[in-house]
Amino acid sequence: MNIEKINHLEENVDIVIVGAGHAGCEAALACARLGLETILFTVSVDSIAMMPCNPNIGGSSKGHLVREVDALGGEMGRNIDKTFIQSKMLNKSKGPAVHSLRAQADKAEYSRQMRKTLENTDHLTIRQMEVTDIIVEDGKLTGVKTYSGAVYHCKACVLCTGTYLKSRCIYGDVSSYTGPNGLQAANHLTASLKEHGIEMYRFKTGTPARIDKRSIDFSKMEEQFGDEQIIPFSFDTNPEDVQIQQISCWLTYTNEETHRIIRDNLDRSPLYCGMIEGTGPRYCPSIEDKVVRFADKNRHQVFIEPEGLSTNEMYIGGMSSSLPEDVQIAMYRSVPGLENAKIVKNAYAIEYDCINAMQLLPTLEFKKIRGLFSGGQFNGSSGYEEAAAQGLLAGINAAMYVLEKEPLTIDRSEGYLGVLVDDLVTKENHEPYRMMTSRSEYRLLLRQDNADMRLTPKGYKVGLISEERYQKLLKKQDQIQREMKRVEQNVVGATRKVEEFLKNHGSTPLKTSSTIGELIRRPELDYDMLSEIDENRPLLSQEVKDQVNINIKYDGYIRRQLRQVEQFKKLERKKIPENLDYDQISSLRIEARQKLKEIRPISVGQASRISGVSPADISVLLIYLREE
Repeated sequence: MNIEKINHLEENVDIVIVGAGHAGCEAALACARLGLETILFTVSVDSIAMMPCNPNIGGSSKGHLVREVDALGGEMGRNIDKTFIQSKMLNKSKGPAVHSLRAQADKAEYSRQMRKTLENTDHLTIRQMEVTDIIVEDGKLTGVKTYSGAVYHCKACVLCTGTYLKSRCIYGDVSSYTGPNGLQAANHLTASLKEHGIEMYRFKTGTPARIDKRSIDFSKMEEQFGDEQIIPFSFDTNPEDVQIQQISCWLTYTNEETHRIIRDNLDRSPLYCGMIEGTGPRYCPSIEDKVVRFADKNRHQVFIEPEGLSTNEMYIGGMSSSLPEDVQIAMYRSVPGLENAKIVKNAYAIEYDCINAMQLLPTLEFKKIRGLFSGGQFNGSSGYEEAAAQGLLAGINAAMYVLEKEPLTIDRSEGYLGVLVDDLVTKENHEPYRMMTSRSEYRLLLRQDNADMRLTPKGYKVGLISEERYQKLLKKQDQIQREMKRVEQNVVGATRKVEEFLKNHGSTPLKTSSTIGELIRRPELDYDMLSEIDENRPLLSQEVKDQVNINIKYDGYIRRQLRQVEQFKKLERKKIPENLDYDQISSLRIEARQKLKEIRPISVGQASRISGVSPADISVLLIYLREE
């Protein structure tokens, strides 16, 4: 090889993934597992699947997303099952629709295990290098260029840049142009994206300080334990394998002194003096934001969470900040148990470039650039779980695009992932988007416990779910249906044993015979409790029993939501021609016309959720489409 004649390196691959955070990892694994030669670029191999903020996976609604990622064949659920140090099912006092699994992670081990999985996946190459340009020809992506000048020709690319694009970390008057945790920022790609007509936003998020465990007085805090019976995230994980000895977290509170210190120094906060340009997340505010916005509250919760088994770093949940270093020290030391706290890492805010996600199709492909896909915080969302879910969907669809197969779409009635993507690509988001159970209209149907039944058939269809796992799901579904039929037909009479059981559980005595199903519907009873009087009950797994209990107990509500879904599906099935000229629909209001032309919805259902498009506009649109 005559090196002198080579101007730059050129290589050919099927798919390029830019960024190795939670979105990039899922995208890369999906593409490689589907047999496509995939290269994963990262500014640092040491930042693969890094958790720069909170040391946990899951939580309210986010646990649903992790379960859905797993149901589709993604990795996040399996990885946290291998690396968690405490696990808890949240909202257990409420209905099953909002039950959400949350696990504290050993951050370093989580990253190590994910990197190990990536490195041992066929067809996948990891490359430490910054991507600086995308190469587009005739509206179609053909490759990327790196900082070294190398060109990688590819058939598709997934952008998963997280918070690294032109990132800037700030606290007080200290500002450094780095990515999270002081890692190298990616400063060049933004310009290339803008050159190709991609609209960019500037968003901001933040993280609290890390404290040395040895400087904390835990006797002044409330100990927070994990669940006695641990439930894994992955449907593939054997529940017996995750019953481990857990590490405690701790709860304390801010007070009036904490709030006084913050108020007295607001003029030094980059948030309030104009130093920070980006828009922050409304639903995950900094402590200074909370003190200002909720001035009537005299205290806020502070969670002290371990970062891992082999470090003394403790995460101060609930106290994200960008205040100056001296104010941070005073503020943290005013909290009970932190009077002698020693800061290991200062709290900081981070600004970064991201896109207006309304430029994307529901497949997460850019409307204007074929073969270019996008996932994660780059799409204007927040959170590891939201990122992983988008990365998986974008990766699957990049693979489907290259393989010339039908893309995967998930609508709002099929998964929280569908709600997440639809909100991002349809609604105007001027702050980092955070998933919440309240965003889902059909949350009783989209429970975290049935994610496999909802989405595993889709994962099987695209090729990420094995035949063995799919057959296991079919067997589970059959067991559920058989047992539901049995309990609805199994009759018990008003015998002494039955009456004694009902009395002991505070339930109304029987006047005549009843089925086990009718008794399950009583608020004070459930499927497991009725085993005392339910003879000939088959031996079933706990997850099957739980499904039987939920489906029978909430049968009326579930049927109602299914009827609502059918109405929703009618509008989703009504497709809008890609080249429809909205200016020809004279009865449409001007605002509606502008919004419809900007977003170019693919269905009447999506059009109905666009801000500025009224029900009257939808009626006009339906009439026009019917006449065409």
